[in-house]
Amino acid sequence: MSTTADGAAKLGPVHRLGLQPGMVVQELGWDEDVDDDIRAGIESIVGSHLVDEDYGDVADVVVLWWRDDDGDLVDALVDCRTDLGDGGMIWLLTPKVGLPGHVDPSDIAEAAPTAGLSTTTSLTMAARWAATKLVTPKSARAGKR
Repeated sequence: MSTTADGAAKLGPVHRLGLQPGMVVQELGWDEDVDDDIRAGIESIVGSHLVDEDYGDVADVVVLWWRDDDGDLVDALVDCRTDLGDGGMIWLLTPKVGLPGHVDPSDIAEAAPTAGLSTTTSLTMAARWAATKLVTPKSARAGKR
């Protein structure tokens, strides 16, 4: 096994998030139930700590921990978009099916376009958490130019 494969194995599925060294990753929705291994894996890849909602600049990636009873998902996603730089992505982490706080995939599928986003990838991140990648549709990005 190569060194790269060894590193990916140690990070688990976090290596599949498309993160790169030097990226600024903003974390929103933190609570006691988040997975610290996921957080540590992200920090290991980007080479710095996650920034929080008080960060005063744009982020490359927003990691949003979200549970069914956290409020309005569309509002949260719109808020995340304001924190993203051009070409940024949101990773929405939700409790897996059957666990308290589970968010139905159809709710995510409905909220994303209302917030001006597209869903692109879904991953199992840990025993408790699933992740959905949300991005600004290419047509919307082209219109910004």
